[in-house]
Amino acid sequence: MSGVQMITVGAEDGDQRLDRWLRRMFPHVAQGRIEKMCRKGELRVDGGRVKASTRLEAGQVVRVPPLPDAEHKPLPDKPRVSDADAKMIQSCVIYRDDHVLALNKPAGLPVQGGSGQTRHVDGLSEALRFGQDENPRLVHRLDKDTSGVLLLARTREAAKGLTAAFRHRNTRKIYWALVAGVPTPYLGEIKTGLVKAPGHGKQGEGEKMIAIHLNEVDSTPGAKRAHTLYATLYRVAGRAAWVAMEPVTGRTHQLRAHMAGIGHPIIGDGKYGGSGQENLGDGWGAQLGGIISKKLHLHARRLSFEHPVTRKVVTVTAPLPEHMKDSWDTFGWTEDLAADDPFEELQ
Repeated sequence: MSGVQMITVGAEDGDQRLDRWLRRMFPHVAQGRIEKMCRKGELRVDGGRVKASTRLEAGQVVRVPPLPDAEHKPLPDKPRVSDADAKMIQSCVIYRDDHVLALNKPAGLPVQGGSGQTRHVDGLSEALRFGQDENPRLVHRLDKDTSGVLLLARTREAAKGLTAAFRHRNTRKIYWALVAGVPTPYLGEIKTGLVKAPGHGKQGEGEKMIAIHLNEVDSTPGAKRAHTLYATLYRVAGRAAWVAMEPVTGRTHQLRAHMAGIGHPIIGDGKYGGSGQENLGDGWGAQLGGIISKKLHLHARRLSFEHPVTRKVVTVTAPLPEHMKDSWDTFGWTEDLAADDPFEELQ
């Protein structure tokens, strides 16, 4: 066993979660062990008890308890990203400078690893260095089946600035979706509370967000307020519509839960648009049938943010994924039919 170590957080490691910092220092320490050390008070920062999610500041002193010697031995080299995967993820880059990188994330590719997920953006980030010493860092998330603009920070300074921007809602995100039925009024907003309903299985499979009335938020444990703007851009009779959405808040599955909640589930969303889901179009649930793909039709189209170094506003736009392009072609729509910012009059 090693002895107790007192490690000072360096200037370059500030504003980083304790668990991520510790795993960089000691790659063999599992997440479960870190959380256990926190619960038992063995892992401390400036003498105080902490959680694994506690954010460190430069100059703080972290007390690391004795660790088994095995945890100090270097891990075998991780398998390198395959040439095919490197080519794939590099082809997704739609914006890059010395500090920030943006991908058009493919639908079906998770952002981070999880239960049964071995191939994900975070794991492929080594192929996105483009000459930098470190892998780019994630600063926000997209659902696995949602495509579109995903930002990564190429430096620690940029990561700190972008993370703060997302946390304080100093970014603007516009999503496109194909939904069942035609939302009316054509330009509107949805305000509800959202609370997580437990799933089934050991890993909580099937858990989903449930919309509740705003009056119930304060009395419902775990509930948070959620606010979405939407604009109906084009429609196919009363059957389906091309909708733009701007999440004012950033709750889990917010857009999917909100659209299903008003009776217009996003096409391909089996979680929120199952056969029992009210559908104000002519079909059932979240499938239109025919040649329309059963994949989720939700795309992070446009992201505007203040550059963490230049302080200029940068806007990144991502083309539609193939399955959504096919649906747009079927309905005779083209991407240039939509205004860049359908919510401009609401700002």
